[in-house]
Amino acid sequence: MNRTVQKFKNSGFRKFIRRNNKYAPVIFFIGGFIFDSLTLGRIDRIYDLTILCAHMTFLTVVIYVYNRVDDGRWKNTLLDGYQMYLPLAIQFSFGGLSSAYVIYFSRSVSLSKTITFFVILVALLFANEMLKKRISNKYLQFSVYFFISFTFFTFMIPVFIKQMNTNIFLISGFVSLVVTLSLITFTYRKSPSTRAEIRIKKLVAIILTMYATINLFYFTNLIPPVPLALDSGMVAHNVEKVNGDYVVIYERDDWYIFWRDHRIKYIHKPDESVYVFTSIFAPTQITKPVFHRWKWYNEATKTWEITDNIGYEITGGRDEGFRGYTFKNNVKPGFWKVDVITEENLVLGIIDFEIIIDPTKAPKRVVERRF
Repeated sequence: MNRTVQKFKNSGFRKFIRRNNKYAPVIFFIGGFIFDSLTLGRIDRIYDLTILCAHMTFLTVVIYVYNRVDDGRWKNTLLDGYQMYLPLAIQFSFGGLSSAYVIYFSRSVSLSKTITFFVILVALLFANEMLKKRISNKYLQFSVYFFISFTFFTFMIPVFIKQMNTNIFLISGFVSLVVTLSLITFTYRKSPSTRAEIRIKKLVAIILTMYATINLFYFTNLIPPVPLALDSGMVAHNVEKVNGDYVVIYERDDWYIFWRDHRIKYIHKPDESVYVFTSIFAPTQITKPVFHRWKWYNEATKTWEITDNIGYEITGGRDEGFRGYTFKNNVKPGFWKVDVITEENLVLGIIDFEIIIDPTKAPKRVVERRF
């Protein structure tokens, strides 16, 4: 065993890591992110579930193993030659697990709602780089672990039990809290170096503060109701269901508006209805009521007025999302938005548009598309 360890210590890969020690954590974090970006597709696929569960299990084990290094626990064992790679393995799993949230919601039409966790993860990454001890800082290490595990369980538990609502979200968050505090307690009891480096009350206070903050984000609609995602949404001149497909007639925007296919300036004729079409992704066998909440901006009072709240039920499992639409007659000119919400009033996305009522104008670049 000692010969194997010595051979590994003199390997070219080890020398490469030593030469690039400053950038290695970032490289492994990005590597984990890219790996999952290229391989993951649907949260309810067996492959995806296996990869993410393996990531989470591996991360939990490696964090414990890494925190026992300074105790000399792995000296003269097979792990002795691999100790310098443990923080890189942690970074790789951090990157892989954090990418799951971005991947499953990157196609949402409401980026402002789905990017919140990703921004926090990037901030944590930069904080990690600015700290001299980097991932060896146990406060940072366990804080990121809790954030990652919270995201993990809020995805996984609804997929496994085929239900999702606010109570399930709260249960998922509580499970992640228990798992994180259990890991901290177990490591703290087993590792003298950990006891010497951290104050357990301070670390627990940080975790509890994060727990409360994430729940606040959820109830203030800063993060979407995972694992649902608004795949597409647009204002249209007509929507019909034909042979299982939804035929949507809408105005296409100018070519340089690359981030949006449909035009938000809606030319309305007095005798026609205004349609809003949406496609919502949900994991297999999850059934959930959703609503289109129509709002009109009152220029006189400078407030948004709710005009309609029209609901329909979605059923998960379709790759392109569950499709549906609502429509209105006798609309007013001005700015409108349709909030796509769950029965708990959690926002999946927002579709903005402006209605221009002018009988002399005709819609431009009208196209027909099947969904």
